Formats: sequence, C-alpha cells, structure tokens
Amino acid sequence: MTVLGVGIDLVELSRVRGMLERRSEQAMERFLTAQERVYVESREDPVPHMAARIAAKEAVYKAMQTLPGCRAVGWKDIEVWRDETGRPSVALSGLAAEAAAAHGPFRLHLSLTHTHVSAAAVAVLERDERPTL
Repeated sequence: MTVLGVGIDLVELSRVRGMLERRSEQAMERFLTAQERVYVESREDPVPHMAARIAAKEAVYKAMQTLPGCRAVGWKDIEVWRDETGRPSVALSGLAAEAAAAHGPFRLHLSLTHTHVSAAAVAVLERDERPTL
C-alpha cells in the first residue's frame, strides 16, 4: 500500500451552531448533499453531525490535493455516509469522482469524532500497489 495523501480538520461546534442560527437553509444547501441533510436533520442536535461532515469533507479534500486537478473539488463532490456497521464512509461525485477515475484506483479511509466543543476528521488516501498476475 502507498499512502498518497493525508488530511485532517477540526471544526468548532459553536461556529456551526451560529451559522445554523443565522442562515440554516443556506448552510445546509451549501455544505450537505440531500442524503447528508436527511441524516443531519434527523438527529436531536444536528450541530455535531453537521460539524463532523464539514470536517470530513475538508479532510478528504486535503488528502486528495496530491492528485492533479483536485483544487476545485466542491463541498457536495464529497458525501459522508455511514455503512451498515455505522462506520463513516465517503462517496465521491463530480470533480472528485473524475479525479478518482483518472488517478485511481485508490481507497479513502475516514475517521470522525466529536465532543461537546468540536468535531474532527482524518482522511487517508491510499493506493494498493500489489502487482497484478
């Protein structure tokens, strides 16, 4: 395996809470895909879940910066979801998916966490370098 990129990000919950209090609709529309929005809005307190997704998208974006053509990847080109075990996963679309197709195959690993103060994410982009037979 070869690590191509690593990204990390930290988001303060107070900033996300303030953003949602001032411009909830605009913030949800800007940062989240339709599926992410359904998940975030289903939570009793959407703030930590939205903050974790913003951190995850930024971490994935940073990890992908080693690939040519990824500077213009947008918020909605990276979708954070949970697999059947609850583990965070990433789905790429738009420019991010185009870069993945052009420079892949690779895997994106994602880890999320949050406290009552902040949310953080780490993303690792790796390529499987095993020879094909």
